[in-house]
Amino acid sequence: MDKLTTPTSRTSALSSPRFAAGLIGLHWLTLLLIAAVYALMEFKGIYPKGSAGREAMAQWHFTLGMTVLAVTAVRLLVRLGSRRPPIVPPPPRWQELLAGAVTVLLYGLMIALPVLGWLAVSAYGEHVSFWGLTLPSPLAVDKTLAHDIKEVHETLAEAGYWLIGLHAAAALFHHYLLHDNTLVRMLPGRADAR
Repeated sequence: MDKLTTPTSRTSALSSPRFAAGLIGLHWLTLLLIAAVYALMEFKGIYPKGSAGREAMAQWHFTLGMTVLAVTAVRLLVRLGSRRPPIVPPPPRWQELLAGAVTVLLYGLMIALPVLGWLAVSAYGEHVSFWGLTLPSPLAVDKTLAHDIKEVHETLAEAGYWLIGLHAAAALFHHYLLHDNTLVRMLPGRADAR
């Protein structure tokens, strides 16, 4: 019997350390925020252009997008001050490198998408609202530039679907096929005793 699928290795993977509780909470909060941001843009078509409902969805998209940026900044700070629990059993080096690359790309998207959205809205001559505060406009009005930034924003957002899907599929692959603790390390709940 393969050692990765024995009950003993399965139990040790499940009882290994998790990420810090704060980092776990921020991870799942980020997922909920990103899901809401995507949903607001995907379903904005239920309202006609120029309607109050469509405008409200756009404003919530901006607000929650900027919230993703703020939460990401906090995540990076917490991550720098937290230890990273080991994957048990350890994966091959190529998997570690691929996981690291996907993590960097995900963090890059969580920073780039809100910033690009903010720049695009500013270049259109509109203001970004962030929980009742009006953020300053970093760019002068330039509709052509705004359109170009919006195109990049939307292209990266499309790539985000694939990247988030890859991240989720990898976690499930590690959990159900490799039987390691990759997913368990980021699940909420009390830390298991070793």
